[in-house]
Amino acid sequence: MLNKKKVVLAYSGGLDTSAIIPWIKENYNLDIFALVVNIGQSEDDLYGIQEKAIKSGAIGCKIFDLRENFAKNYIYPLLKIGSLYEGTYLLGTAIARPIIAKAQVKLAKEIGAIAVAHGSTGKGNDQVRFEMAYSTLAPELKIIAPWREWKFKSREDLLEYLHKKNISTTATLKKIYSRDENIFHISTEGGVLEDLWNQSNKDCWVWTNNPEDSPNQPEYISLYIKNGCVVSINNKITNPVQCLEKLNKIGAIHGIGRVDIVENRLVGLKSRGCYETPGGTIIYHAIRAIEQLTLDKESMKWREKLALEMSHIIYDGRWFTPLRKSIQSASNSLSKSVTGEVVLKLYKGVVSAIQKKSLNSLYLKSYSTFGRDSVYKQSDASGFINLFSLSSKIRALKEK
Repeated sequence: MLNKKKVVLAYSGGLDTSAIIPWIKENYNLDIFALVVNIGQSEDDLYGIQEKAIKSGAIGCKIFDLRENFAKNYIYPLLKIGSLYEGTYLLGTAIARPIIAKAQVKLAKEIGAIAVAHGSTGKGNDQVRFEMAYSTLAPELKIIAPWREWKFKSREDLLEYLHKKNISTTATLKKIYSRDENIFHISTEGGVLEDLWNQSNKDCWVWTNNPEDSPNQPEYISLYIKNGCVVSINNKITNPVQCLEKLNKIGAIHGIGRVDIVENRLVGLKSRGCYETPGGTIIYHAIRAIEQLTLDKESMKWREKLALEMSHIIYDGRWFTPLRKSIQSASNSLSKSVTGEVVLKLYKGVVSAIQKKSLNSLYLKSYSTFGRDSVYKQSDASGFINLFSLSSKIRALKEK
């Protein structure tokens, strides 16, 4: 008998993708190949996941370890340019989607699959991010998005469906949060957070201490930045994966990197999420501290514009586009001078840069001092201000 046609599912072993495997078998009559992309989720999430996928009905399950690729080629460029979505969110979920989708397409081509599938809901951003990548990298592949097709209306429905199928899941009616975890961050959505008047409780935070309960003594760490990337912690050389793992642990102790926000989703809805990005938050502040020394005013303004645009590119799933490549190239060019050392103080959820130095620093004490100097002629400012304000002066005279 000829083998059935195949589909590659982005599989996490969570509630949604556990239900998708039997559902696709029932409704599409396809063989499901589950793909787990290891980008730093917890060992508990990965333990026994291949066996679980097979028990759920998949014909096979592969794990791709892409932690190094993810940290070096996705997270570090994001931190280098300083992208924050709507001024707060470090894009930990959004930045993970393109690397997962790319791995799916790679596997689909290797095994001759005709389709790819994901577990994103019809209300979310991830459906766009996955499918933008699929369409860019392999437009010939069929896309299956069960949440836009099946009869289930809620995660409670999925729990009942899995119970009938005798498929295990860690989700419960009591703690039915939607979570996403990788080496960069962990997010928590749903549950009590859907009522905006509810304060987030201890169940909404997984990695980090409550800042109020964190140590009463600050911790000081030294980071060395080279071309906009962290290369050492406390004078010990570190690669991107090691760096994130170490700083996540340090930052979590001090309650660093917590945000509880209501954001604008791409599909037009607003949603609330609790995001924890301890290591990323530390690195973000370290890089910005060295930029303060090495970038002139116009370069800093341009970097900020690029960061804003890149935040929307990542959030909207436009990673595999010429625009993203162009902005990243500009970021790399600006960051050539962003090299130096910074000492950070971590205390009660706050990161403070208290010491910083760079051989490329544009700060010269001899010019900036409020004391006596022999290099700056203060009277020169009069001519500058006269010309700088000339258009405003002319407009005011005209109006009179």
